[in-house]
Amino acid sequence: MDKLFEQFKKLIKKTDSSFFRYIYAEINWKNRMIGLTGPRGVGKTTLVLQHIKKYLNPSETLYVTAEDFYFADNKLIDLAGTFVNHGGKYLFIDEIHKYKDWAKELKLIYDYHSELNVVFTGSSVLDIKKGASDLSRRAVMYNMQGLSFREYLQLFHQISLKPYTLEEILDLKVEIPEIAHPLPLFFDYLRRGYYPFAIEENFEQRLQQVVIQTLETDIPLYAGMNVSTGRKLKQLLAIIAKSVPFKPNMISIASALSASRNNIADYCLFIEEAGMIAQLRNATGGIKGLGKVDKIYLDNTNLIYSLANDNSNTGNIRETFFLNQLRVKYDVMASPFADFKIGDYTFEVGGKNKGQKQIQNIDKAFIAKDDIESGFLNTIPLWQFGLSY
Repeated sequence: MDKLFEQFKKLIKKTDSSFFRYIYAEINWKNRMIGLTGPRGVGKTTLVLQHIKKYLNPSETLYVTAEDFYFADNKLIDLAGTFVNHGGKYLFIDEIHKYKDWAKELKLIYDYHSELNVVFTGSSVLDIKKGASDLSRRAVMYNMQGLSFREYLQLFHQISLKPYTLEEILDLKVEIPEIAHPLPLFFDYLRRGYYPFAIEENFEQRLQQVVIQTLETDIPLYAGMNVSTGRKLKQLLAIIAKSVPFKPNMISIASALSASRNNIADYCLFIEEAGMIAQLRNATGGIKGLGKVDKIYLDNTNLIYSLANDNSNTGNIRETFFLNQLRVKYDVMASPFADFKIGDYTFEVGGKNKGQKQIQNIDKAFIAKDDIESGFLNTIPLWQFGLSY
């Protein structure tokens, strides 16, 4: 256990707490058990270490990763008991899905040690969601996604902005005097601004590693797939990456992958849960995403540039950005007339020459237009939708 404390202290010493992610302020850190999920690489580990460094007493706190060799011979519940007996109050467990029967032991820890606060994180949202349902009466769950354009401006360029509501954006109330020309920064964000680790070196290689680990390790491990099925997931992701946006045809996809048509919907759900794609649904099944899948996008624009290379489609990039940024705060659905619908609002996404024809007879309809710096009437610059969180 001494080695765990030693490693923890080293990590805390190296943790930079100058920039906090959007979700930090939304978490009620007073809850006895908190779960933080999200795709690989979005900064969950950094977030919990920042919280420890800024607000907690190190002598009462322990951070561990479930991947540590310590857990080859020791149980999590025994660690918690020993930690409490030595005055421990705050236990942080990273990569919890790497620990067998983690949900069962977290239940026992919660029930046996009422004086202990536990925070756990997990990248494989497939397994985490299953375990979270078992912990539903105990753990408060939060899901975290990558950087917004607003956060990118702060982390990469030290430009601090407040988040804008959708209504403020539509009312043309965005004001950023610090940025004379936002489009070059926006273009850079689309290519490499979604993952916080892009501020370090070898971004492209690290992003490829995230994709490979997710498709070849995370999903097959927790969905009970074999290696060949994992390869089919990579093929499916490649098909989606090069499409314009991708309208799913299960028969043709099954043929291309030499797979059963019945399995394709499951494959897509697994990849979506793991943070690699986003499925845009219509409203027929209710606002919470039970409707029919209308289009499939890669999860974020960085993935498009990484996976599609020279075949990336500009229209696809624009729509992916819009969906990715606004889904954090709003239920984004497919529109029967345009690209997207959020509540009573309808949105058509396009370039600077996009006209009003698509939405001319629709109330509360807007054009989200790329390649423009400022808006007018119902035409809103696309980049401004990245300021909502």
